[in-house]
Amino acid sequence: MASQQRRTRSRRPVFAVATAAAAVSVVLASGPGPAVADPAPVPNATPAQIPQAAPPQDPGTQPAPPAAPTPDTPTPDTPTPAAPTPDTAPPDPTIPDSAPDPTATESTPPAAPTPSPPTAPTLTPTPTPVPSTAPAPAFGAYLDFGARGVARIARLSAWLGGAELRVGHTYLPGDQWSNIEGLPGFLDVWADWRREKDDRMLVLNVPMLERNEEGVADPEVRDLLQRGASGEFDHHFRALAERLVGLGVPDTVIVLGWEMNGTTYTHRCGPDPEAWKAYWNRIVTAMRAVPGQRFRFDFAPTRGRDAVPWTECYPGDDTVDIIGMDAYDQPSGLSFDEQVSEPLGLQEHVDFARAHGKPVSYPEWGLFRNGDNAEYMRRMLDWMDRHGALYNTLTDYCPHGVWQCRGNPRASAVYRSLLSDPVTPTAPTAPQRPDHCTPIALGNWLESRLGGRLCLRLGWWSPAR
Repeated sequence: MASQQRRTRSRRPVFAVATAAAAVSVVLASGPGPAVADPAPVPNATPAQIPQAAPPQDPGTQPAPPAAPTPDTPTPDTPTPAAPTPDTAPPDPTIPDSAPDPTATESTPPAAPTPSPPTAPTLTPTPTPVPSTAPAPAFGAYLDFGARGVARIARLSAWLGGAELRVGHTYLPGDQWSNIEGLPGFLDVWADWRREKDDRMLVLNVPMLERNEEGVADPEVRDLLQRGASGEFDHHFRALAERLVGLGVPDTVIVLGWEMNGTTYTHRCGPDPEAWKAYWNRIVTAMRAVPGQRFRFDFAPTRGRDAVPWTECYPGDDTVDIIGMDAYDQPSGLSFDEQVSEPLGLQEHVDFARAHGKPVSYPEWGLFRNGDNAEYMRRMLDWMDRHGALYNTLTDYCPHGVWQCRGNPRASAVYRSLLSDPVTPTAPTAPQRPDHCTPIALGNWLESRLGGRLCLRLGWWSPAR
C-alpha cells in the first residue's frame, strides 16, 4: 500500500490567542498526530518464484535425485515445479420443613408456619481453560530432495506468515549402493540446516535395496531379501550411520523401506514377509552399533491393505521407534470417514501404534485422486493434531501439494489458514494529556491544522517560577 501523505501544518498566525500562547508554556493536548503509513504487506511466495529443478547429475559425481514419493497407487509423474486447528447444573433450591411453635398449648392452635426463604442455588463456575504447555506439533513438507529443498523451507515459512517448519524431509536415491550409503556432498546441506536449531528434526527416507524403482520381479526380490536377512548388505548401512554421525545429525529419523506393503519398490515386503522383517532387524542392529548414534526408525506403510496387509510386515517393537503411515487422498470417491474406518486405515493405524506403545507419524500425505479437496485437507490436519502425531510432512508437488502446486487453491487456502502463524494486533496507545494542563477550544478548523487543542499550564505566572 502506498504511504499516506503527511499533512502540512499551517505556520501562519491565526489570531491574538496564538500571540499570547507564544509567551506561555504551550503543549499539544491529546489529538491525532501525523498520518502514519500502513506497513507494506509481505508478498506471498508463489510457485512462479521457484526455479526449475536441475536435471539429474551423473551418479559418479553427484547423487541422482530420488523419485518422487510414491503413494499406494501408480505414482504420478515427478513434477518439474512450475516457475515455483459438562457444565454442572445448579442444584434445585431446597425449602426446609417448618416446625410448630414450641410454646403452643392444646387450647391455642399452633401458629401458621412461616416458610423460610429458598436457599439460593450454588452455581458451579465454569473452569477457565489452562493453556497447553505442550510443544506445537512438528510439521514440514517435502519440497525437493537437494539444496533447493532446504532453501525453500524459509520461503514456505514466509508464505505461512512466519510459522516455523521444524521438520526437513528428504530421500536417499535408491539407484545404487553408493548413494544409499550417503554419498559425500548430498546430505551436508540438510545436516547444516538441522544443526541450526535444537528443536529441528531431519527425516530421511532410506531404501533397503538398490535398483529400488526398476521393476524388479518378485523372485529376484525374494532372493535379495533373503541375502539381506543373512547380513550380506549390513556394511552399506553401517557406512550410512557413520556418515550421519560424522555430519552431526545422529538423531535423524530413518524412514526405512517405506511403503513396503505396496508393489512399487524393490524393497517391498510381499514376496517374502519373514525375510523382509529379518532384513529390517539386521539393518537397524547394524546402524545402532555405530558409536554416537541416536537414530529413530519409522515403520511407514501406505494406508489400507494395498498388496499385503502392512501388519504382516511389522518387524517388532525392539527395532521400531515410530509407526508412520503414508496417507494420500485416494482412491477416487473415498470419503475421509471411509479412509478412517477402512481395514488397515487411519483408525487401525493409531490403534495399532497405541497397542505397541509407539508414537504415530505421517511422513507422506497430501491430495491425490479426489482433486482439490478442502475437506480432506481440513480433516487430515485435525486428525494428525488430535492423535498427537510426532511429525508430519506434506508432499508439496503436483498433484499432492498446496504451495508449489497451483491446481489446488481451495485446499491451499485451508492449509495456509490453519498453519499460518497468527499476527497479534498491537492496541493503539491512548494519547496522554500533560499534567497541569487545560485544553483551550480554538474551533474545529484551527484545531485540525494544529493537530489538536492547545493546552495552557495555568500556573505559568506563579512568582515561584
